Amino acid sequence: MTATDPALTALAQGWCALSLLHGRIESHIERALQSRHDLSVREYSLLDVLSRQHAGEGGHLQMKQVADAVVLSQSATTRLVTRLEDRGLLERYLCPTDRRGIYTDVTEAGLTLLEEARPTNDTALREALDEAAKNPDLAPLVLVVETLKAPVPA
Repeated sequence: MTATDPALTALAQGWCALSLLHGRIESHIERALQSRHDLSVREYSLLDVLSRQHAGEGGHLQMKQVADAVVLSQSATTRLVTRLEDRGLLERYLCPTDRRGIYTDVTEAGLTLLEEARPTNDTALREALDEAAKNPDLAPLVLVVETLKAPVPA
């Protein structure tokens, strides 16, 4: 079935188109990040999310928040953190005020790799969107993506 199959409801057609767009974008970015920086999309996303933490009140994310941000289960996120920690890109330490909590921070090496990979990610995203815009079924979604702004934290 395709996104324009008449057997699909309009809602299902929209979902198929969105899923197709997401898959194409993620696949294109994955190839670019892997070939140039030995990073997966998930690894890049995790480094990006963790690099935005701060030392102030509520500045460190709990593992569940990190898992939600990178769209993985908590166990998959923990395995991902361990892989990046083994590569020297992340480090974990005990929360100074709650010894049960464990924080994860990006190391200098991780920040350097993230900054090197950011232009690759952005270029690959632009390329994937430009290619998808040529498909009449995906063009409206591309337009929506291009006009979205990041949500403002509450």
